[in-house]
Amino acid sequence: MSAKKIYLISGEVSGDTHGAELMRAIRSELGESEVEFYGAGGGEMKEVGGEHVRDWVEKAAVMGVVEVLKHYRWFKKQFVAMLDDLREIQPEALILIDYPGYNLRMAKAARDVLPDTKIIYYVSPQVWAWNKGRIPKMAAILDKMLCILPFEKALYEDSGLSTTFVGHPIVDELVENKITISREKTLIGLFPGSREREISKLFPVMVEAARRMHNENEMLRFEAPAASDKLAELMQKIIDKHKLGADYIRITSRADGGSHKLMQKAHCAVIASGTATLEAAWYGLPYCLVYKIALPTYLIGKMLVKIEHIGLVNILAGKKVVDEFIQGEADPVQIKEALVKFIHDPEHTAKVKGEMAEAVSQLGEPGCHLRAAREVISELTAL
Repeated sequence: MSAKKIYLISGEVSGDTHGAELMRAIRSELGESEVEFYGAGGGEMKEVGGEHVRDWVEKAAVMGVVEVLKHYRWFKKQFVAMLDDLREIQPEALILIDYPGYNLRMAKAARDVLPDTKIIYYVSPQVWAWNKGRIPKMAAILDKMLCILPFEKALYEDSGLSTTFVGHPIVDELVENKITISREKTLIGLFPGSREREISKLFPVMVEAARRMHNENEMLRFEAPAASDKLAELMQKIIDKHKLGADYIRITSRADGGSHKLMQKAHCAVIASGTATLEAAWYGLPYCLVYKIALPTYLIGKMLVKIEHIGLVNILAGKKVVDEFIQGEADPVQIKEALVKFIHDPEHTAKVKGEMAEAVSQLGEPGCHLRAAREVISELTAL
């Protein structure tokens, strides 16, 4: 029997990590010689899949309508090339990992040219936030949805799409990176995100909030984890531009333990909207959330998004647990006031921690990627 051919597409750093772990789990379950991987992702997926997996994440991971339109020709070229790959390879399964703007279009195109290929979506696109009307259309194209948030299962199943909640992939990593460490009362975390655009918009605001807090209390210290050397340089330039002589703001790297260590030792934090907010909540770090994007993208998104909160902890809880400062509200004064409250109001801090813990308990147990791999293999054996 020939090896099963699986084509995977991920367009972001987080999806690259999830894709690589899924590939490892599939290979472990099927055997080294029983599966061949193809597709596009990042360095981690390429490391697992080898020469048949292209690394495109650095350029593909753009945010917002405006930013995507700027790169339209490049994306179109990639789309055509991948579709040609699929026609030639004829994989048994196409696994699309998050990245909905691109992957949902690919799913439709692939269904037309590969009627016998199982199309599996891993890490559900958050259409429940911006367009539930797309779910029936997705059900007509996809063979399987593997979702990572518990409430998503019913939404897809109501449209007839076979759906399995496999748990959230961050839980495995968080369990692995859990350490025994005491929280430092005077240490505040600044988490501006892992994209240059996020850092350019959010880190100056965080630095200014830190300056104001330090002016009132010189005992306070601040740490900001950088996802790469390149981003660390950008963050240091922002600090230097503020002329702080900022011996109280330290940029850390993965060698220092990265964001997860800081989440376990800081007293509180300000965090860019995204997966990091779930990670912090799981580690019990109280925080406020900030979010800023290009104004045209924000205005378009505001018309489309149908949910009350953007923070995943608040969405899971069905209420406001952590403060959300969006666009113009993401200013140094509001951030400072939210963080100072965590320092001076133990009852408020305990309440937020308790509600965060209750929300993230819904994310499931470790083993997400293995459960997802077994679902993929089940689809393959049904061929």
